[in-house]
Amino acid sequence: MIRRDRLPESRRWVVKIGSSLLTNDGRGLNLPAIHDWVRQMAALREQGVEVLVVSSGSVAEGIKRLGWSERPSELSKLQAAAAVGQMGLVWAYEQAFSEHNYHTAQILLTHADLSDRQRYLNARNTLRTLLDNQVVPVINENDTVVTDEIRFGDNDTLAALTANLVGADVLVILTDQQGLYEANPRTHPDARLLHEVRASEPGLEQMASSEGGALGRGGMYTKVLAAKRAARSGTATLIANGREKDVLLRLHAGEELGTLFVPDLEPYSARKRWIASQLQVKGRVWLDAGAVRALREKGRSLLPVGVTRVEGNFRAGDVVACLGPDGREVARGLVNFDAEQARQIAGRDSGAAREILGFETEEELIHCDNLVLAD
Repeated sequence: MIRRDRLPESRRWVVKIGSSLLTNDGRGLNLPAIHDWVRQMAALREQGVEVLVVSSGSVAEGIKRLGWSERPSELSKLQAAAAVGQMGLVWAYEQAFSEHNYHTAQILLTHADLSDRQRYLNARNTLRTLLDNQVVPVINENDTVVTDEIRFGDNDTLAALTANLVGADVLVILTDQQGLYEANPRTHPDARLLHEVRASEPGLEQMASSEGGALGRGGMYTKVLAAKRAARSGTATLIANGREKDVLLRLHAGEELGTLFVPDLEPYSARKRWIASQLQVKGRVWLDAGAVRALREKGRSLLPVGVTRVEGNFRAGDVVACLGPDGREVARGLVNFDAEQARQIAGRDSGAAREILGFETEEELIHCDNLVLAD
């Protein structure tokens, strides 16, 4: 478990920088700031820390270059802005890192790249090979091709999934706030900054504001969710103000800056990390109270007898969500049956399921090895 005093020993960091910082609150790329963060990341590399950058800013830079006054809502305009802005963003990082004799690599991802198991493994292997060759990956969502159905939604989520993908020790989210407060400091100026919390601690989302800036999509809420997601691979998350002098070096030294989310639960296996990275599901199965207890308290597989309703049009091997009687997600996992088969055997024991389907089947609707519990 990584605490402040262990941060100097960490060896793989994912650093996410938000749009408001990168674009100086919408006034074009803040090149002096980018060069300063790169200077710090280069210093971390010299100390043996592998660094991956998850960078916002392409859409915001494109909006500025195109002369638009605000972030558009139409997907086609967002994609156009990303295409224009990505050119400047990549050039800025390449120039800055080259001053310290480091090469960079542009990595553009969509959810489809991580939902397919083979593409997920390919992405992981590519990133690890880049790190082995002293290259700094600069990662962004592929905004020019995504649709509403497959977009990550914010780069905080992408950063957490990247941390899970490469097994990072630390995820750093640089923002324009000091960290997580016990209440929104914009409306509660006396709110206390939380310097350390447990990632599994209940109620953290309620402390976070869901309000993003004019150029961003996140807010503190998505950063808290990202920290919880990153903790699934044992990654500690630091949320800190990117405008603090030498913020990355001071965080690495263990200084009490920002908020540290300590990963306090047993990390998922590599396979379960991949399942947990699935942001979209192909269907839903509703469970009775007994099935919910079996999953949450005993770590059991999901059997057909505990299913009360099946929704969606999925195929065997797809990811489905498991909902309790109250409609809340309990878990998600890789289902062993097509949707129509699942409907036929819902509520039946395994023996009856074989008779209904007319062939030998798996006993479990979702095996425990292919199932992850919701936070």
